[in-house]
Amino acid sequence: MEPLEALERVAFLLERSRAKTYRVQAFRTAAAVLAGMPSDEVARRSATGSLERVRGVGPKTALVVREALLGQVPEYLQKLETEAAVPLADGGESLRASLRGDCHLHSDWSDGGSPIEEMGRTAIALGHEWAVLTDHSPRLTVARGLSPERLREQLGVVAELNARWAPFRLLTGIECDILTDGSLDQEPELLDQLDLVVASVHSELRMESAKMTHRLVTAVSNPLVDVLGHCTGRLLIAREHRGRRSTSGDGRRPESQFDAQRVFEACAAHGTAVEINSRPERLDPPMRLLGLAVETGVHFAVDTDAHAPGQLDWQIIGCARAEQAGVPADRIINTWSAADLLAWTRA
Repeated sequence: MEPLEALERVAFLLERSRAKTYRVQAFRTAAAVLAGMPSDEVARRSATGSLERVRGVGPKTALVVREALLGQVPEYLQKLETEAAVPLADGGESLRASLRGDCHLHSDWSDGGSPIEEMGRTAIALGHEWAVLTDHSPRLTVARGLSPERLREQLGVVAELNARWAPFRLLTGIECDILTDGSLDQEPELLDQLDLVVASVHSELRMESAKMTHRLVTAVSNPLVDVLGHCTGRLLIAREHRGRRSTSGDGRRPESQFDAQRVFEACAAHGTAVEINSRPERLDPPMRLLGLAVETGVHFAVDTDAHAPGQLDWQIIGCARAEQAGVPADRIINTWSAADLLAWTRA
């Protein structure tokens, strides 16, 4: 195993296990440093014990490099691989094998932790045929939401990557805030250019039920919206944002209150998929609402909402919940080819 490969694998497994950001960043930073150094310099510094003196490389990351250069699987990596052998979910393997992509992932253009290219390369390594880049919209300033100008710039970056990545395709998208009146937080003309739009509520989550119902129904009825993201907005456990754990109580957040029957009926009528969000702190929608959505006849998107490469492996969690709820595979848009998905979003 090459040192760079070992560092990246450690970072991936740490992200997958929800390790603290500073631990992940240590290995991501060291990997970036090594990527810019000649291999003979890496070997020389490792042999002389001077690698730790390079900015961005610490004792723990240097040890991983040293063990890899000796032809060993680094001890720390072995430990993480052993821990990763425990399944993330009970079941879901059959459905996961049928998925072709992920409709919801973030990069460091908004609140993700890695560049677009790193997220795309990881999606390819996991066997995806396509993935949708869905950084946040402008109103979510805490997440560095993309202004129209920045989103247009991002479209050019994605086009350049796709020219190199074929047949894999990184689809253009956004996680667009649903404003309090149900309108969308981005220029309609720009949303219409995107391959897929995930619409989510991130503010005023405790709005009175009737108003929240109207808000969601208005959004999912908009022909520009393809997927309703994490519909209840709940948080089951503390989440980490930019390296800091939530400090509001125990970090949990209750479900938003709304008439789910009406919202899912609007989704079914207007061709908007309901997201099965795989993030361990979300698992949204709850099982009772997931069962109701199945009965209502909606389509679904089993997504990771990944903010780091290792989190792209969380899709199995959503697959297990989908199987438990009896979601038919042919109603899950991730099972479709990119061409079929685009035909559906444009219909």
